[in-house]
Amino acid sequence: MLPNLTVTAAAEKFMRRIVRFSGLPAGAGFRLLVSPGGCSGYHAEFSAEAAPQPGEQTVEVNGLRLFLPAESRLLLDGVTIDVVDTPTQSGLTFANPNQAPCACSSSGASEQGVARIEVGAIGRGRPPLPPRAS
Repeated sequence: MLPNLTVTAAAEKFMRRIVRFSGLPAGAGFRLLVSPGGCSGYHAEFSAEAAPQPGEQTVEVNGLRLFLPAESRLLLDGVTIDVVDTPTQSGLTFANPNQAPCACSSSGASEQGVARIEVGAIGRGRPPLPPRAS
């Protein structure tokens, strides 16, 4: 089952850039792994990939290929994916209008039902680079 999700124009542009600058051949896509977690309800990782992995389905958004595993498809149903880019934060946001608001103070999200994914989480299936020595 493919999710009924909305990808804003800004999020689509962000995802396209990740895929385009990945160096992968034409037909590559944007893998989005979403799982339950965190105060805001979502924990997500993303990367540019040449092809979907077994069990993943491809959702096309204006020609952009999104590779989604089963759990991600379930969690993203009804969600709007957007991107935020401000002087203090940047990355993907996930807004679920059916999610209850968070009541704890540990959430990094300032909006109800929104998870922030930092740009530094971008990868191509490799572990993140270690911090640079000063």
